[in-house]
Amino acid sequence: MPGATVLGLKTNDFVILSAEKRMTYGSYVVAKHVKKIFRITDSVGAAAAGLISDMQELFRQISSLVKLRELEIGKKVPVKGIAKLTSKLLYSHKLYPYYTQILIGGYIDSPGLYSLDPLGSVIDDKYMVIGTGAEVAIGIIEAGYREDLTIDEAVELVTKAVKTAIGRDALSGDGLDIMIIDKTGIKERSLIF
Repeated sequence: MPGATVLGLKTNDFVILSAEKRMTYGSYVVAKHVKKIFRITDSVGAAAAGLISDMQELFRQISSLVKLRELEIGKKVPVKGIAKLTSKLLYSHKLYPYYTQILIGGYIDSPGLYSLDPLGSVIDDKYMVIGTGAEVAIGIIEAGYREDLTIDEAVELVTKAVKTAIGRDALSGDGLDIMIIDKTGIKERSLIF
């Protein structure tokens, strides 16, 4: 699977999803400014590691299915519901899977963060790191994580973790996209380093 460092963390008040920008194929750097974070709704997003085409197609489908479901029920689909819907779609393709690992996070009534593997397993946690830089970045997150982090502290922690992973993982690099999701909606930042 192509490289990446993708991070998510959940606090009492918000969720942050982040992904570095480098796209690789084997040891070849294909592009230096690829977006690996996606809006699913106005209050739920996703970040992924793996094949870019699989990510893009999967999130196009999920976004459409969620919009249809919201029209049917007349209210927002919870973050956990979107994770379960994504899980069902991934599992339905188990013989020809999407080559991507996913973090889905958002804020509907409270913050939610879920990790999904290519076959649809769903895991709920306070912070998660996936991709080839995960082994390095998880140590930084574990050392600095608190449930009461401010947005600025969380962005600083995520940036430090990704920068450290980039220093050790040749498949990750070229900057960072960050999605901050709280009760007011989604805000995005992009850092180049």
